[in-house]
Amino acid sequence: MTLRARLSQPDILIAPGVYDGLTAAIATDAGFEALYLSGAAVAYTRLGRPDIGLSTASEMADTMALIADRTDLPVIMDADTGFGNALNARRTILTYERAGAAAVQVEDQTYPKRCGHLSDKSLISAAEMAGKIAAMADARRHDTLIIARTDAIAVEGIDAAIDRAGRYIDAGADVLFIEAPRNHAELGHIATTFKGQVPLLANMVEGGATPISSAQALQDLGFDIVIFPGGIVRSLARTAHDYYRSLKDAGSNTPFADRMYDFDGLNAVLGTPDMLAMGKRFDGTS
Repeated sequence: MTLRARLSQPDILIAPGVYDGLTAAIATDAGFEALYLSGAAVAYTRLGRPDIGLSTASEMADTMALIADRTDLPVIMDADTGFGNALNARRTILTYERAGAAAVQVEDQTYPKRCGHLSDKSLISAAEMAGKIAAMADARRHDTLIIARTDAIAVEGIDAAIDRAGRYIDAGADVLFIEAPRNHAELGHIATTFKGQVPLLANMVEGGATPISSAQALQDLGFDIVIFPGGIVRSLARTAHDYYRSLKDAGSNTPFADRMYDFDGLNAVLGTPDMLAMGKRFDGTS
């Protein structure tokens, strides 16, 4: 089923964040129907740096290609600001399509951008953003969805964000993402304004500006997609912190053994036995 077809169904789509082939495979095995690859997750894991526009388009595309090798699920892919002007955005969607993205998200911040839940953001004009969306829609070669994100709430307020979002729909956006609503009232205002026009996406960031809501609560409001983009990185970073502290203190992994896979357990997750069996089929010895 294509992502567009899935979004025509009534149940909200939950897309957990992933950042490499391993997390994509584990999330797929957990039974999700779509995944989300954020620039933040790539910056956190590949660079060990914050989400302040440091991830490049090529790093994102390389990561997407590796994920596509491990899962058949549709992946929503973060394109930040499109990495430049409308021509850059046009090139970005083509690059992301080749890498395997099912949807490409672009936002109206200036470049370099910063995380939508950090302060002191700045925006390009609505007209410039609309041009980027139109350029991407014109360039795409497949049924790749364009997700338009506006960060205007934190900069210009909710009314300006609503106005910008309407202009982005007119420019050709397939899905709308109004970033960082500050309370349930703003979430409800967004849903009431745009429900039925295009699918609506909500972003759940632990400790961010938006109150954490369940998928069911967001569906009841009128949202169609909910992403949890950085939860896996926060979870693994905390686990890694505890793991390294334990190893340093104990001099072995014995105290941590019940919180980690052993050798065979990890190989089962990775599908090692199946891959070795496949190799025997083609190595000319079986």
